[in-house]
Amino acid sequence: MSTNSQNGDGAAAAGAANAQNAPGMNILGQYVKDFSFENPNAPRSLAPRENSPAINIQVNVNANPLSDNEFEVSLVMNAKGGTDDDLMFNVELTYCGVFRIQNVPQEHLHPFVLIECPRMLFPFARQIVAEAVRAGGFPPLMIDPIDFAALYQHNAARNTGEGAAAPTPNA
Repeated sequence: MSTNSQNGDGAAAAGAANAQNAPGMNILGQYVKDFSFENPNAPRSLAPRENSPAINIQVNVNANPLSDNEFEVSLVMNAKGGTDDDLMFNVELTYCGVFRIQNVPQEHLHPFVLIECPRMLFPFARQIVAEAVRAGGFPPLMIDPIDFAALYQHNAARNTGEGAAAPTPNA
C-alpha cells in the first residue's frame, strides 16, 4: 500500500508543479483613465426622431509594460450617435487594467496581453458607456461583444501590410 501512496503523492506533487508553471493572469487593478461624454445639441437632440441615429463605435487596445510580467492594458472606446451635422452624443472612454502575466512563453505574450486582457476589461467598459449614454438622456448603448482575437489579427495584418512588424507589449 505504501507504493500506491507514494505514487499518489508523486502525482500530486507533479500536478502542483504543473499548476505553478501553468500560464496565468492576475488583475491587479482596473480604472477609468480618461472619460468624456458630450451631448452638444441638447435639448434638441433629445426630441423624438423618425429614424434611429447612425451609431459609430471604434475600439482600440494598447499595452504598456510596467515590468517584465506586469502590463497596463488600455481599452479605448469611442461611440458617436448621429452625424457630424447632427451629433446626438459622443462618448470617449479609456478603461485600463494592470495585469500580472505569468508563465506565458515570450512568443505568445503579445497576443495574450492584447486579446485576453481587454476581454477581461470589456464588460466593465461596456457598462460605463451604456450608463453614460443613458444618463445623457438616450436609451443605453449596449455594445455587442467584441472578438478581440479577430481585432488583434486585423491589426497585425494591417501593421504587416504597411511593412511594419506588429508591436510588442515590451516596445
